[in-house]
Amino acid sequence: MSLKACTVVIHDLNDTAHALDVTVATLYEAGRTALATARGQDWVEDIGKGLITVTVKVRNPEVTHIAKIQDFENWLNGCKSASETALKARLRQWLAMGEQ
Repeated sequence: MSLKACTVVIHDLNDTAHALDVTVATLYEAGRTALATARGQDWVEDIGKGLITVTVKVRNPEVTHIAKIQDFENWLNGCKSASETALKARLRQWLAMGEQ
């Protein structure tokens, strides 16, 4: 899969929008990478879980995807291949570091 430059917008529980730029191979990797990065920042309030939406805008070709945080969490907990398992292990570790 080729890498895509994306802007991910996440709203925290105070309804403040946070836009993060990431370069990733999949929609779900974009969401989880941005969530992990945002949750590790002092200036980001609690983001919440479940039905909070995440907007992923791919730059080229320009496409916008909107998903719920629970969709990213469900993706993270399922595995299809060895490379996907390794990617998800790295993302889980990154998320754990951001929540400390």
